[in-house]
Order: sequence, then C-alpha cells, then structure tokens
Amino acid sequence: MRISRAAAKLDEGLKAWRERPLGEVPYLFLDARYEKVRLEGKIVDCAVLIAVGIEAAGKRRVLGCEVTTSEAEINWRRFLEGLLARGLKGVRLIIADDHAGLKAARRAVLPSVPWQRCQFHLQQNAGAFVTRQEAKKTVAEKMRSIFNAPDRMEAERLLKTTLETWRKEHPKLAEWAESSPKFAVNLPRSGE
Repeated sequence: MRISRAAAKLDEGLKAWRERPLGEVPYLFLDARYEKVRLEGKIVDCAVLIAVGIEAAGKRRVLGCEVTTSEAEINWRRFLEGLLARGLKGVRLIIADDHAGLKAARRAVLPSVPWQRCQFHLQQNAGAFVTRQEAKKTVAEKMRSIFNAPDRMEAERLLKTTLETWRKEHPKLAEWAESSPKFAVNLPRSGE
C-alpha cells in the first residue's frame, strides 16, 4: 500500500514537471538517446527525446523529455509542439545533431530559428574518417581548439593549419572537413 502511494506521489510530481510553463529560452539543445523499454511484453529500443534550454542569465535546465518509438519527424514534431504549447518562446538558436527526423521537425515547427550542428556529434562524424585509433584523441583535441578559439579569425587560422596537417595524415578527414558546410557553421562568429 505504501509503495502504491509513493508511486502515485511520484507520478503527480512528474506530471507537474512535464506540464510546467516554460517561458523564454534563447538557446535550445535537442538530442535523443536510446534506452531498452518493455513495450507490449517485449524489450525494445526506444528513443528518449530531450530538450535542454539555456536561459538568458546562462542557467541550464531540462525543459522536457519524452519516450517515443523512434526519432521520426512525427515524434520530434509532437515533442517540439508540446514545448511551444507550454510557452517556450524567444528561441534564437537550436543546437542539435543532423538527424533527418529532427531536422524536418524543427524546420516545420521553428522554421525561422537558426540551427547549429552539435560539436559533439560533429566530432563523432569526424572520427569516422580517422583510420588509426590512437589518432582520434589528437583529432578531437584539434577540433575543440578550433571550436574554442576566442574569435572567428583565430578559428579560421587554426582550421587552416589543422587542414594542412590532416591533408598529410588523414586525407579523407581533410576532404570531409573542407567540403562540409556543417564544419564551418560551428566556427565562432565575428565578434564572439
């Protein structure tokens, strides 16, 4: 009996958290992770859609999460529409991976909000072009130094010298980085 009451209280708290009003959040991070879930008597992989916001004052908070069967556009769209229905506004930048379902949903629900490729996912993609395992750490460090440059001019200088090295050591990585508009989008903007 006590367990049932405790579970009911937890459900009430979770419901209140999931339905709370949101307000203005300039920066919106979107991602999903997969977890094993029992569904209709079977254990299946389900996507847990997650939205994290950074408020104007710099405070980070989880805005919402939802378990769905996949990252299909319909699921991301419903999730984003739910955030807007709870009062999410003032989004100036979305940071997310390049998943097709998420991309289509954000274009449909928040079409005027600029998007930036998540640096973590970008680094994961870059790792696929590095053939030697021991070199992956060095490549990741170089990418972080470019992303963390104090301004765009320094980032472009670091990128240029890094590309020279990569052309010799990791030609496929260099080719990918040079042809990828997603890489350049992640450089710091002028004045930042």
